[in-house]
Amino acid sequence: MATRKIYAGARLAGIRQGLGLTQTAFARSLGVSLSYLNQMERNNRPISRDMVAGLGEVFGVDVAAFAMDEADRLMADLREALADPLFSDTPQSRAELEILASNAPGLAHAFLALHRAHRAGQERLASLDEALDRPAQTPMAWEEVRDFFHYCDNYLDAIDRAAEQFARAAGLDGQDNLRAGMAWLEAEHGIRTERGSGVLRRYDARQRRLTLGAGGPETQSFQLAHQVALIAHEPLLEATLDFARFRSAEARAIAKIGLANYFAGAAVLPYRIFLSAAAELRHDLDALARRFGASIEQVAHRLSTLQRPGAEGVPFFFVRVDQAGTITKRHSSTRLQFARFGGACPLWNVHQAFETTGRILRQLAETPDGVRYLCLARDVIKPGGHFKAPTRRYAIGLGCEVKHAGALVYADDLDVTKTAAFEPIGVSCRICERAACHQRAVPPVERPLRIDPNHREMVPYSLD
Repeated sequence: MATRKIYAGARLAGIRQGLGLTQTAFARSLGVSLSYLNQMERNNRPISRDMVAGLGEVFGVDVAAFAMDEADRLMADLREALADPLFSDTPQSRAELEILASNAPGLAHAFLALHRAHRAGQERLASLDEALDRPAQTPMAWEEVRDFFHYCDNYLDAIDRAAEQFARAAGLDGQDNLRAGMAWLEAEHGIRTERGSGVLRRYDARQRRLTLGAGGPETQSFQLAHQVALIAHEPLLEATLDFARFRSAEARAIAKIGLANYFAGAAVLPYRIFLSAAAELRHDLDALARRFGASIEQVAHRLSTLQRPGAEGVPFFFVRVDQAGTITKRHSSTRLQFARFGGACPLWNVHQAFETTGRILRQLAETPDGVRYLCLARDVIKPGGHFKAPTRRYAIGLGCEVKHAGALVYADDLDVTKTAAFEPIGVSCRICERAACHQRAVPPVERPLRIDPNHREMVPYSLD
């Protein structure tokens, strides 16, 4: 498979300047010619995989800074933003978007930030929601953090490896992670762990006491590992936050929780051991959850992060939605990119999961670009821990391109060669061009409408 060329001259120059090196010294350290480096920084030549590897080996640069498929994700985000009726009179070609995403990613991110600010202003005027009363140029903190993980491909190498090392040192083997983690905390940091009720986790630094509350062993193990990240790896988390350059203290604080959560997920499901088990068990979610003492959601989310350079797993997408169809978590290592605004396509099986408690649903689906996927969906119930506590319900979706279906136990009795077996799904009605969709909510903004009052089909218009 051909590798997408990476044009990231601005990022490369920024790294060099941050190290206080001239182009000559930088080129000499990396073993490339001065002219070659100059051309890369000017975006006249792409950055090779060898160059990215050299940056990591010589200067310790996180290779996530040069995500191989950032241009694909940027193009998907740009296309959705440009589907806004605001731009209906300004058509753009795919070639134009590819040039912008590949050669000027900074400008593309600035445009997306500007569009978010525009939408925020429109929403404030429409709803008069005081909770969104913030400077127009500042994106919502949650959105900024979500985009950070999105463009890091949801894989953070340094944190992932630190979590793997902790799991090895503490003896987390999936049999009794909680007891092993408690013993490690007390032996290494003198912190006593208690099990109580109420909040999920509370740490008293003065008393050196960690209290784990509501939830089963898999939840408590996750929360313990989260606290380990905050206690034992604070400098690593802070360095990662410095690299991200969040625009607000609120976004930085939210991201820190996200990084600790990432560490926790990588600790209870250590990369290489989990990758091997996933291949052995053919990605059977229930079997993996039992082996590692984890929840189905933890397993599904972890599968979508197995993109360590040189040891990649099957590229999965992962999403979690609530009962209103709102996407509360999303990540994709595939070409499928979820809607940034609004809910997911109603034809997708993730919505049906609420109707079939405790079962994994399967769906062969095809997106408008012709890519075919094997999609899995399951409901997730999170009890509150006591009789009067509210129960939270979600549905999770996990999937991969059908070319990887042979690696999944769920595809064994499916005919992935039969065109009629694939259901048409989209990303968002606003950018989906399917003319004959019986669940269409709004017309696509990129297609002119033809309206005949004397003729009615599934929707009161047809597309030209």
